[in-house]
Amino acid sequence: MEKKDIKKVLLLGSGALKIGQAGEFDYSGAQALKALKEEGVESVLINPNIATVQTSEGVADKVYFQPVRPEFVERVIEKERPDGILLSFGGQTALNCGVELYQSGVLEKYGVKVLGTPVQAIIDTEDRDLFVKKLDEIGVKTIKSEACSTVEEVQKAAASLGFPVILRAAYALGGLGSGFCDNEEQLLTQAEEAFSFSPQVLVEKSLKGWKEIEYEVVRDRFDNCITVCNMENFDPLGIHTGESIVVAPSQTLSNAEYHKLRALAIKIIRHIGIVGECNVQYALDPNSEDYRVIEVNARLSRSSALASKATGYPLAFVAAKLGLGYGLFDLKNSVTKTTSAFFEPALDYVVVKIPRWDLTKFHGVKRELGSAMKSVGEVMSVGRTFEEALQKGLRMIGQGMHGFVENHEIKIQDIAKSLHEPTDMRIFVVSKALQIGYTVKQIHELTKIDCWFLEKLKHIVDIDQQLKEYAHLSEVSEYMEPSEFMEYLSSPEVYQLLHAAKVYGFSDFQIGRAIGLENRMKMEQAGLTIRKWRKELGIVPTVNQIDTLAAEYPAQTNYLYLSYL
Repeated sequence: MEKKDIKKVLLLGSGALKIGQAGEFDYSGAQALKALKEEGVESVLINPNIATVQTSEGVADKVYFQPVRPEFVERVIEKERPDGILLSFGGQTALNCGVELYQSGVLEKYGVKVLGTPVQAIIDTEDRDLFVKKLDEIGVKTIKSEACSTVEEVQKAAASLGFPVILRAAYALGGLGSGFCDNEEQLLTQAEEAFSFSPQVLVEKSLKGWKEIEYEVVRDRFDNCITVCNMENFDPLGIHTGESIVVAPSQTLSNAEYHKLRALAIKIIRHIGIVGECNVQYALDPNSEDYRVIEVNARLSRSSALASKATGYPLAFVAAKLGLGYGLFDLKNSVTKTTSAFFEPALDYVVVKIPRWDLTKFHGVKRELGSAMKSVGEVMSVGRTFEEALQKGLRMIGQGMHGFVENHEIKIQDIAKSLHEPTDMRIFVVSKALQIGYTVKQIHELTKIDCWFLEKLKHIVDIDQQLKEYAHLSEVSEYMEPSEFMEYLSSPEVYQLLHAAKVYGFSDFQIGRAIGLENRMKMEQAGLTIRKWRKELGIVPTVNQIDTLAAEYPAQTNYLYLSYL
């Protein structure tokens, strides 16, 4: 079917709102609908979530507030008679529904063409057996695993692979039903839970402690490929990506590792035959260049939304256009209006995604983090340094924190245990450990978090300790003449420390608390006082724009951030 023959397209939105679903796909679906409108194609949306951008007036031509289930979708297809259907913009629910419609013959019955990635490619990535066989054909390593349909098969697979293993429910959302098992008792408990979510359970050899890396890859029907963004999890393998702090671009990979995984991602997407966007997840041995492909998401994902905002590259918009038959060379980046969609973004800044939990609202809930997702949202922050971006993000996650340091006293009974068994407060446990004298090596051995990240966190603690040495500033500011005091602040040691604190993400309040201002004045006044001092010293932020080629068109983008570098 040619582009000119596509007059009406059905888009499957996300399933009903729940953890790991719906919210993050509002962005991708809205972008796809925007692309269809630009092409003059009539759009029909199925989405049960009323309060989304997708369902706002004028975004889609027609909206059905129905469950994304085959029986409901078939009735809409029968009524609307669309020429094509987009499956990869509504997460796992839409993908599973599309596969069922294809296998049951509904799409063929009504002559509906699947736009973008072919259904067989989706099946090849979702069915673990087919996925492993597909990647074996091109010599790409996958995690050693076995697909099982009964508890007895799970037991045999675990005995064959050897403990520890991880159980994962196939076709599941947000890692539901998954978990690590160190013995037979844990295996049986986890197997029962996993089978409650899926008829197929995957038993895989555990690679807990390896790095987790992701690549966002785009391919058109002419076999042109680019990698838009790569990301690295702060936490090692064993914690769901949705539960982990994610950093873009990757910070700890060597040049050889980066390009090896990039080349593999392109090789994989070409072999599977994906058209549009996909996400390739790797486990990487921290002590060698050994790797395993964890999975390939043949759809837009949470990571896609993060990558789009982090790079200024509208992944979902471009993927929808590619589904209509365009090539990458035909398209412009809709944000910059100048950059070709064939152009890989270059990042001279750091983006950090921090998950947000609401576990304190529930009594008796297990706070430990693992392979199943519990977070209910996330914050994205941008800065010139990892430290700056991290501290900005921690201030915004709604846990009453002011950054990595200078928070209210956090009571932790057993720091070593809290480091080894991660909870939603892990990052603040790391902060506490560094402040009471744990070394980077000790924390690394307990958490397996890369030493590069831990050194950066120690850097924040070191600056905080230096600030505390200037506690006398709050006193001398009162008895010195203003001009004399500003001259004192302008001395190289004090100026450089204040400047470094701002560059590495300290808020004015954090600095004020560190030097003891909070003890002499109200909390809000402490921050305002530091702000007044630094402005008189000329320590002020600059406004930067993601994708500097867009500078001629500032009205076209909202991708702006403040930095002190």
